[in-house]
Amino acid sequence: MIDSLLGFLPTVLAHHPFGMEEISLSPLQGFLSGVGHPLLGPDHLLFLAALMLVGWDQPRRWIPTLLAVGLLGAALAQVVVIPEALVLPTEALVSLSLVVEGLVILGTLSTGWLYPAFALHGVMLGGTIVGAEPTPLVAYFIGLFVAQAVMLLLVRRFSDPVVRLIGDQGLRLAAGIWIGIGCAFSWSLLVA
Repeated sequence: MIDSLLGFLPTVLAHHPFGMEEISLSPLQGFLSGVGHPLLGPDHLLFLAALMLVGWDQPRRWIPTLLAVGLLGAALAQVVVIPEALVLPTEALVSLSLVVEGLVILGTLSTGWLYPAFALHGVMLGGTIVGAEPTPLVAYFIGLFVAQAVMLLLVRRFSDPVVRLIGDQGLRLAAGIWIGIGCAFSWSLLVA
């Protein structure tokens, strides 16, 4: 029922520009896949977008830190491969990171909780290209870095104006929406 209501929910690899049906990608395809994955996967895109609503003490410092944590997670996925039986539960944890993000927006959790969540996103983003040849793999990571850096810079640029525009009540509402979306995404993955 939830899948029919949220018909845009992806299957695990469906939100890759090339579907990752074959692992022999050209460097350009690797780059485009790296750019496309965080933008086409609704859980990854929503996670990046909601960072706009998080109150950051030192905004210039967290962008490179989040990028490094995400890329380290993606690199870790090349060494420690998630067994097939754990891919869906891990993808559900990625969706639950939206719940964590909502709780951070509400002030219930500290912003420190976002770093392991970002690493988990990195693991799942990097895990979809395990086994690729070195050149497209490097191109994928460059594309991933570019897409996430641009998103984080946009998030940082529009954070203060958006937070001022929606106010405290809007922040609480947005946090509740993110918590609901995270729960719905996770539930749909676990019961699929």
